[in-house]
Amino acid sequence: MNRVPPVVFHVDLDAFYASVEVLDDPSLAGRPVIVGALPGHRGVVSACSYEARKFGVHSAMPISQAHRRCPQAVFLPVRMERYLEVSRSVMAILERFTPHLQQISVDEAFLDMTGTERLFGPPLATGARLKEEVRREAGLAITVGIGPNKFVAKMVTNAAKPDGLREVTAEGIDGFLENLKLKDLWGVGAKTLERLSELAIGTMAQLRALSEPELAGLLGKGAAAFLYRASHGIDPGIFGEEPQSRSLSAETTFETDRKDRSSVERALLELCHQVAFRMLDEGWQSKTAVLKLRFHDFTTTTAQKTIGHWITSTEELYAVTRALLAARWDGGTPVRLIGAGCSGLERVGERGQLELFVDGMERRRKVEEAVLGIRRRMGDGTVTKASLLDGKERKG
Repeated sequence: MNRVPPVVFHVDLDAFYASVEVLDDPSLAGRPVIVGALPGHRGVVSACSYEARKFGVHSAMPISQAHRRCPQAVFLPVRMERYLEVSRSVMAILERFTPHLQQISVDEAFLDMTGTERLFGPPLATGARLKEEVRREAGLAITVGIGPNKFVAKMVTNAAKPDGLREVTAEGIDGFLENLKLKDLWGVGAKTLERLSELAIGTMAQLRALSEPELAGLLGKGAAAFLYRASHGIDPGIFGEEPQSRSLSAETTFETDRKDRSSVERALLELCHQVAFRMLDEGWQSKTAVLKLRFHDFTTTTAQKTIGHWITSTEELYAVTRALLAARWDGGTPVRLIGAGCSGLERVGERGQLELFVDGMERRRKVEEAVLGIRRRMGDGTVTKASLLDGKERKG
């Protein structure tokens, strides 16, 4: 019996935060939009429109620098609850096409579309239909990258942005990779590019010509294993597989490796916020917090901690994962990726728990439930948790 070749879609909501702002205020269309903080306040760019990117603005850039580069931009605060609301509507559309959906962040997901051709037609036709339904129902543009594994699909998406659709089959992987620049090899950061340049490896062809043992002699086993697989279109496992126990997580890969603790912790807080509100909205509960870290040399570590009661709020999830971060990160090793999540999920009410919560955490959960309720009724993103605003904004 012939084995059905794997087909993976990677879906990315283009410039998501900024696109939602334009969706809610059409007068912003065509203008540079920067989401993160207001000029004169501490903070970094969380997202920006493609119009702002033309001025060299990018995520994680300090707001002060973004303002210098593009003073005519519209600067807006983060409205995480609104973005989560829109994300949920888009993910619901994606789930119509396959039950095998892995959401990896508020604006990205993988869809295992293997064997669905008889239902929806060829992959490119399915991708076009998916894009049309998201645009019609959610009002947003998405890019769809199609490949034989997650890693290739992700790189195809990056090559097709914005508002793109592209497929690379198993037979086309070599041609696709040979036309990429080293900087476009997903997961490769500035430190690795510098080291490759020092070794006179400046093209994909030069990198692909080296065996894994040769790379290990130059870069170490961890980097060699990743680079060899990535440069040959073999999924290095950067996105992982769905765990056996039910889990929910979010992660982000930094455009440049980070060593600044406050910046890394801020990213962790935002991820915890995404996870906590998704759990609340979808009716899950968990006692186990999970942290994922990937460093500049491609080594990856995960840690988890199970506490004695249900995790009840963003603050509690953040407190646990922040402690895990302190235990697993020395503060000096550059961080490439960070993720947060909860595992061992159970449906709320599956067990008859009447627990006493410590440190006021249950009160915080009630606050988040109230925020979610207001968001559902008002739908305008006016309610945002103060913990996701920078210190000066809270004082003002």
